[in-house]
Parts: sequence; C-alpha cells; structure tokens
Amino acid sequence: MSTIRDVAKLAQVSTATVSRVLNNDSTYKMTDETREKVWQAVTKLNYKSSSAAKIKSKKAANISIKSDIKIGCVLSVTEKKYNDPYFMSILSGIESRLTEKGYEISFVKTGYELEDKQKLFTTFSEPVTGLILMVPLSNESYDFIKNQVPYIVGIDTKRGDIDNVGYDHYNVACMAVQHLIDKGHKNIGYIGGGGPTKNLKNSERYKGYYNTILTAGLTVKPEWVIDCSWDEDICIEKVNDLIQTNNYPTAFFAGSDLMAMAALSCFYDNCISVPDDIAIIGLSNIEVSKYSNPPLTTFDVPTREIGVVAADLLLARMDGDTLLPKKVILPTSLIRRSST
Repeated sequence: MSTIRDVAKLAQVSTATVSRVLNNDSTYKMTDETREKVWQAVTKLNYKSSSAAKIKSKKAANISIKSDIKIGCVLSVTEKKYNDPYFMSILSGIESRLTEKGYEISFVKTGYELEDKQKLFTTFSEPVTGLILMVPLSNESYDFIKNQVPYIVGIDTKRGDIDNVGYDHYNVACMAVQHLIDKGHKNIGYIGGGGPTKNLKNSERYKGYYNTILTAGLTVKPEWVIDCSWDEDICIEKVNDLIQTNNYPTAFFAGSDLMAMAALSCFYDNCISVPDDIAIIGLSNIEVSKYSNPPLTTFDVPTREIGVVAADLLLARMDGDTLLPKKVILPTSLIRRSST
C-alpha cells in the first residue's frame, strides 16, 4: 500500500505539502499546479488515509465489521442541488429498499461536488463498502472511486465495468416524437441538454428526436432545438426568445417534465394556447406534471423502481454475486393528457 511519502516522491513535493493539500490547509500558499500534481499522484498510487488502511487490515484478518458498512449515493443534479423530483424519486426507491434490508445511506453527494478533488478525497478517505452512482463523472474521478469502493452500481452511467439500471433514452424519445407526428405535427422542436459531454447532440434523447424527424421525411431546424442545459431559467429565457421571433414550431418534445413545464409557463405568459397553437410532450411523469396547465402529456419512467432495482443489484454484489456486469432496462409508458 502506498504511503504519503510515495505520493510526495511522485509529485516531487514534500510530505508536508501533500498533507496540506489533503487537509485543504490554506495557511501556506501554493500554486494550482502543485495541488494538481499532488492529486494526480494520489489517484495514480491509489493512496488511502491511515484510518482506511486500519479498517482494510481488519477485513484481511476476518474481523467482523458489519457495523462499519457504509453505502453512499452520488446524484446527477444541476447546481440547484437536490431540487429535481426525478432524481429524488430514484433516491427514495434506493432508501426504502436499503432500509427494508437493514441498511441505510451513509452519505449523498452530487457529481458537481465530487469533481472537486478535495471533496472527492475527503468523501472516500474512510472506507465505503458500496456506492450507487447516478452520474458518470470524469474518468479520473471515476477511476479514483473505483479503486476505493469494492461495489458500485450505476444508474444510466454507461460505465461498462459495473452494473447499470435505467431506461432506453433513445427509444422513448423516438416514441415521444412519433406521438406528435401521429397528431399531425410536421414542425417539431426539441428542448433539452447535453449528457456527460455537455454536448446536446451527443444526448440519446436528442438522437432519438433527430432520427425520428428525419425518418418521417421532416426537417430538423436548428433554431427550434433549444439547449437549456437542463436549467428551467435558461429554458424559459430561450423559449421566450424563440417566441419573439414569431417563427416557432407547432410542437415540442422536451427531454424532461421540468423543461416541458418551464416551456408551458412561457406559452401561457405569451397567450399561446396549448395544445391549440402549440403542443408539448415531456418525459419522466414527475408527480406535479399532472397538475400543470394544461396537464402534461408525458412518458412515465419508473423512477422509484429504478432505485429499488439499483439497491438490489448493489446488495447482491455485496452478498457475493460475481457474474459479469448487468444492464437492466425498465419499461416506459405513454401518459396521455391535454398538452398534445
């Protein structure tokens, strides 16, 4: 096992400097380059704190440490932390299943938080037995966590070396757009954001929208594709800007119910009737979508069940399941309401 001296040697700094970086000591000034060199060395050497090493040695000695089992969860949410009902419903499913089995979630972090190397190291400085990951993270952060945590289950992470559970983003987008086409719409826009790469065109939901439009012989107009980075305020601003041009489509597919409801508020403020002047379909079927004005047509994603299945996969791994990584895809269903 690597020591703090090994980290210092690889980073070409003193052990004191390494200690200051790991403990976020700002008493002494140092360059960002020095900090980065230390974190790279920590990641490369898979350095663990001394307390983590002690518990690992207990495991090796077959000492029972069931009370030390620690399960964490990493959310994929925007910077408006913890306000997305989609991920909160998944988290609720995870918590209920773990509680049922006699476990609990020890900590909840966001992907944004763990891209901060200090927070990343602090979070995993103590041993973590299992982790449910709702965001892919950068390769560097993911590799660091993978070296610390023996059991990880992903939710739509596309990480092929761990179990994953979710739904078919591409297929449900195709069905949503086809629903609008079947309603007679030929001018259809898209509202959404990018995936892990932050590039909207790499999103499976956008690809489903794009290919369904082209397959139907229709045209994708760039000005009707709104990249709002999954932020309601940006969505409202960009939809308003499009409305002011008086050149907008007769229908929108929004990649999440939150974005669809933000767009609905814009239509209302601009006296645009839904669905008479413009139709919109969302995705996820969050609880409040049936109370929007008008009630939102959407595709139901079984979010709570996704959380339950993810917890079951994690507990199975902790219980000795050594089969190849699994990919579990849960079904979605169209919820017909008044917005289309």
